[in-house]
Amino acid sequence: MARAIASSPEVLILDEPAAGLNASEAATLSTLLLRLRDEGLAILIVEHDMPLVRRTAGRIVCLASGQVLASGLPDEVLSDKRVMRAYLGSIAAEITSEPKSSVVEPIA
Repeated sequence: MARAIASSPEVLILDEPAAGLNASEAATLSTLLLRLRDEGLAILIVEHDMPLVRRTAGRIVCLASGQVLASGLPDEVLSDKRVMRAYLGSIAAEITSEPKSSVVEPIA
């Protein structure tokens, strides 16, 4: 990544830059990417680390089988039921769509 940045690109394309990083290192990477973006660098990231994507991306395009499944702001795309089904399975999509209750039922 340092070599790519040193060449003063107009667009930085990264494929899984957080692979193998722990949470602290991924947070540092996110901070660096945000700084580069704020300096005017366009950044395209292919990434499965959703916390990093949520912190870093201004816009997400989610692909499934080579087709655009959803695009938009991070919170919109990451909460899209089609995205959840494609990447987390149908059970996860159902769980996140269930109404949340603040009442705790005792176990009998």
